[in-house]
Formats: sequence, structure tokens, C-alpha cells
Amino acid sequence: MSWWWLLAFAAVLLLFGVYLSMTAGRLDRLHLRIESAERALDAQLALRTAITIDLAVSGLVDPALGAVLTDAAHTARTSAAAGVREREIAESDLSRILSLAFQDPEDVLEIQRDPEGAVFLEELAAACRRVELSRRFLNDAVRACRQVRSLRMARWFHLAGHTSWPQTVEMDDTPPPLVSAS
Repeated sequence: MSWWWLLAFAAVLLLFGVYLSMTAGRLDRLHLRIESAERALDAQLALRTAITIDLAVSGLVDPALGAVLTDAAHTARTSAAAGVREREIAESDLSRILSLAFQDPEDVLEIQRDPEGAVFLEELAAACRRVELSRRFLNDAVRACRQVRSLRMARWFHLAGHTSWPQTVEMDDTPPPLVSAS
């Protein structure tokens, strides 16, 4: 009868090993999802910056506003290499400046009357919406990864390996209301 106990113990140990392996695989997939979401967010932020610069230098906006938009977009673009917190601040500043720049309905209508201006505003609205969605996807993946990594078994058996604790991206990504509504 003692060999039955040994067989039962081996079966329980095997099931536990399968559970740990599945959890480690899930963590690996979540980390890959975070990396791809970070790349997608980087691409969308770069696109929003490029569209902002194109609109600013197109001659469709006031020259002073164009200079402010160009400066904010350039700061956001160069902050990508500075660090996470600096980039969050620069991108939040760009979002706020875009909201302030397009808060007057008459100015937005004047830009929309020009066919090229209408295209710029549509592209800007789409880029702002994609930034918002990309950040949301990234933060959802980070929350899911943190939840799995906080499980007792994941901590005890170091299932995440040596990967750093994932961080959410906290920035103001609110699209300009009048541009988004157009």
C-alpha cells in the first residue's frame, strides 16, 4: 500500500509542476504583450507628434500657435530618450496644448474649410484616439501582469525571473474635444 502513496505524491507533484509551468508561461506571454503594447504606444505617440508638426508648419494655424505646437511636439519627440517620467510630462503637455489650441470653434471651422486642413484635423483626431487606446491597452496588460506576479506561488518560485516590475504609463492623453468631434 505504500507504493500507492508514492504514486499519489508523484501525481500531486506533477500537477503542481504543470501549474507552475502554466503560470510561468502566462507571465511570459503577458510580458511579451506589454512589450508589444509599449512599441504600439511609441509608434502612436510619434505619429501624433509628426501630425502636430505638419499642421503647425502648414500655414493653416496662426504663426504664434504654430511655434507653440512645434515646440511642444519637438519636446515630446526628444523626451522619448530622456526617461519615462520626462516623456509622460512632455506628452501630457502636448495633449494640453493641443486641447488649448483647438478650443475655439471658429478657429477649428476655419481650418476645416481648407481641404488640407480638414485632412490634418481628421488625422490628428485619429492619432489622438489611437494614443488613448494604445495607452489603455498597455496599462491593462501591466495590471494583468502585476496581478499574476503578485500571486504567492509566482513570488515564492520566482516565476517572473529577473524581469523588472512593469509600470503603467500615466499621462494626459485626452484628445482635443473640438478636433475629435469634427
